[in-house]
Amino acid sequence: MDTIELEKHFNEKLDKGDFIEPKDWMPEKYRKTLIRQVSQHAHSEVIGMQPEGNWITRAPSLRRKAVLLAKVQDEAGHGLYLYSACETMGISREELLEQLHTGHAKYSSIFNYPTLTWADMGAIGWLVDGAAIVNQVMLQRTSYGPYSRAMVRICKEESFHQRQGYEIMCVLAKGTVEQKAMAQDALNRWWWPSIMMFGPPDTESKNSADSIRWKIKRETNDELRQKFIDRTVGQAEFIKLQIPDKDLKWNETRGHYDYGKIDWDEFKNVISGNGICNKERLAHHIKAHNDGAWVREAANAYAKKKLSREAGTLVA
Repeated sequence: MDTIELEKHFNEKLDKGDFIEPKDWMPEKYRKTLIRQVSQHAHSEVIGMQPEGNWITRAPSLRRKAVLLAKVQDEAGHGLYLYSACETMGISREELLEQLHTGHAKYSSIFNYPTLTWADMGAIGWLVDGAAIVNQVMLQRTSYGPYSRAMVRICKEESFHQRQGYEIMCVLAKGTVEQKAMAQDALNRWWWPSIMMFGPPDTESKNSADSIRWKIKRETNDELRQKFIDRTVGQAEFIKLQIPDKDLKWNETRGHYDYGKIDWDEFKNVISGNGICNKERLAHHIKAHNDGAWVREAANAYAKKKLSREAGTLVA
């Protein structure tokens, strides 16, 4: 088949709701868009381990330590699923990490903010993982098969993470005056960055139109942002915390909450590498990667030795 016929067949599969699989023909721009999105997602999962890993030894009880440790391990697993899904599109793990370490690949801007108190563990679980779920549930129906299947398990675990964070905030909000103030402070610092997680407004998003057309995404940035806000306001009211937005109010006509102006200059500044923790997060990842070189070398040596033995057995 020539390119026109291949593209026609590709679009017919999308129209029927079939998955695009690694061996299927796909437009080069579709492949590049997917690599950008899936690798950014993978990098976000792995870099996102840092702000929470920083609190494992300082969690207030053994139970809290164990739960936070399990959560951070989950995030590492999510990164591995997603790197593997990305590799099915013909790019190596080494290339993906090179892009991250040289700043050519991005990760979620939310992880460039510091975690100052224990309440931040609650805010991250409740807001950051909550926003991730809203974004990721639709990705279980994304058009690329390996990405879609990876998202099924990831969404189940992110749902647990959101509940873990909200439970922390519930306990603090019902605690002492100081504990409630700590929870409110964390909400104040994480609210706006969390609603920026959905990306720029639809009118300024360069990739949304193609992603919707190819069914990589099913909903736009603004639709997802609105869904998250509508869902989260009630949760804040239930534990009597105040969303830090003086313009937030229910709009009967729209059936949604109206919300205040988002500081997109801050968003652009952070994704450009000028956030509070950008350099720290990247330097930590590069150091961990370099320090782990001997593990990769040992694993490769073992794999070669095993292969050689198996080949020898077959010959014998």
